[in-house]
Amino acid sequence: MLLMTTKASYVFTTMTSILHQVKQRRLTLGLKQSDMMLRVGVSRQQYQRLESKGNPRLDTLELIAKGLNSELMLIPKEKLGAVMALLEPGSLEPGEGLEHPANKPAKQDAQKSLSDDPWQGLLGDES
Repeated sequence: MLLMTTKASYVFTTMTSILHQVKQRRLTLGLKQSDMMLRVGVSRQQYQRLESKGNPRLDTLELIAKGLNSELMLIPKEKLGAVMALLEPGSLEPGEGLEHPANKPAKQDAQKSLSDDPWQGLLGDES
């Protein structure tokens, strides 16, 4: 599942819904379609077409996400609930860690602060 993250409270899986999410993020940032030319490097007309009915390539979608101060992520379905709980507004205050034992970071990551790695231990990886 692709997810554009930035403390968003919405998840979409179809291309139409992903494009809707892009539009919502742009509006949340208070940007106009014409502003995207400077941020992404596409004309207003190109961006408008992409946002309304486009089928962007992955690299174009990544570029747009970057222009919207966001990231694209592929999240395993079994971890989606944990990720969404983390993204819910007010779920974690800055510097606050995850309490569940399965979500504790690996020993080597324990030295990292939450601001350095906000996803530490979330997916249960030992990396």
